Amino acid sequence: MPTYVFTTAKPITAEQRAALVASVTEIHANEATAPRYFVQVIFHAVEPGAIFIGGEAASPDHVWVRADIRAGRSREQKAKLLTRIMAETAEILNISEQDVWVYISDIPAHGVLEFGAVLPEPGQEEAWLASLPEALREKLRKAA
Repeated sequence: MPTYVFTTAKPITAEQRAALVASVTEIHANEATAPRYFVQVIFHAVEPGAIFIGGEAASPDHVWVRADIRAGRSREQKAKLLTRIMAETAEILNISEQDVWVYISDIPAHGVLEFGAVLPEPGQEEAWLASLPEALREKLRKAA
């Protein structure tokens, strides 16, 4: 469920994408205590000059990270998600932390359907996983 969308005009190499995917997946699994198989990462490239802040063109290094996650995480968990994603994204892309903006939006678990089933509340993943078809359970366990 957690879907992280990186939007930027800055060119990102395949190696940087792989590093960002690994980083966000690890951060979310650790800080939100969610299975790794739920984490999705999408890259959205826009043309230079297509992003504005306050009516002015944004820095070409500017990166927005929009995260939709299941509701139920504490303020402390979200603060760790936000700051770690900012810091690690800046490091991977060799840009200023000020150029990385991260947004987290909560979505109730009952409002999301993935893998053919409505998602569980945080902490109920094992029971949810057990309700899935065996082949899918095995596939997801391998990704965890």
